[in-house]
Amino acid sequence: MSTVIPPALHQSSVPAEKLLHSANSGMIVERTAQVRGEYHSESRKFARATADYITRTQPGVASVFVYEETFGTKDMVHWLIHLHSMDDYESLVRMGTEDEEYRALFGRDWIPAGRGGGWAGMFVDGSLRETVLLPQFWGMYGTRVDDDRERRTEVFENDTAEVRLPPARHQTEQPDDLLLHSANAGIVLHRTAQIVYDFRSEAREFAREAATAINDNLAGEATVLLYEDAFGPMDRIHWLIHLRSLGTYQRLLQLHVRDESVREIFFRERSPEKGPGTWARMFVQGSFQDTALTPHHWGLYATDTPAGG
Repeated sequence: MSTVIPPALHQSSVPAEKLLHSANSGMIVERTAQVRGEYHSESRKFARATADYITRTQPGVASVFVYEETFGTKDMVHWLIHLHSMDDYESLVRMGTEDEEYRALFGRDWIPAGRGGGWAGMFVDGSLRETVLLPQFWGMYGTRVDDDRERRTEVFENDTAEVRLPPARHQTEQPDDLLLHSANAGIVLHRTAQIVYDFRSEAREFAREAATAINDNLAGEATVLLYEDAFGPMDRIHWLIHLRSLGTYQRLLQLHVRDESVREIFFRERSPEKGPGTWARMFVQGSFQDTALTPHHWGLYATDTPAGG
């Protein structure tokens, strides 16, 4: 069966093995912006042009992919900016001040003649937002480490001057040929939740356990990786649920209904020393939110193509 929507790796001419993505990067910046309806196509051309330029000129440092909200707010564009480490964010900052070709992309008149204007006019004022995601590892932010799953002495690469967080790839034992991530997934489900402070460690243990259950049972169809919100609300966590296709979501639901070992994760009594209850009491009520992201491709949602624009 052919793929209807090509994965994000097709947005760049950089070979797949040289791309950074959600599994091998040390940091992800998720940038979102609301497009003005009248600039439906022009905004995507700008989004793709800037993403492609960064990916081509910063190999091994940064890779950027563009996504659309599948079922949420229409014309909400998402950039996932994957960086090798937090140190490399400075490379992007320098591009904005020193790289004249990159600066020219922002100075170009993207809006057709007669309506003239730069990129800023294509987006709703105040809608540009960024969220920094760091791959979760045991012991992060003072959470406890109960066993030897990830020894704290090994979570940083200390053989160079660079300090790099372990990429999310280390959270799963899925083989490379079955691993799904932001570059090769057909759809990415971004799930967020706010942890109750009294359950900081227990909530993360549940989050990783639930992710592992999916990874172990649906290898090749789904890969779930866990991240922390670096500079936003404390103790807000993020799951990136990478699916082969939208239809895979039905397999995900089926797993939670039919597999007793998976169901046990959700119905098990947790932290009885803090009172009776399951995983649900570990999170702020109403804080769970899912956003489905579709990799952008030319013509998606009736947008124009570069040649047609």
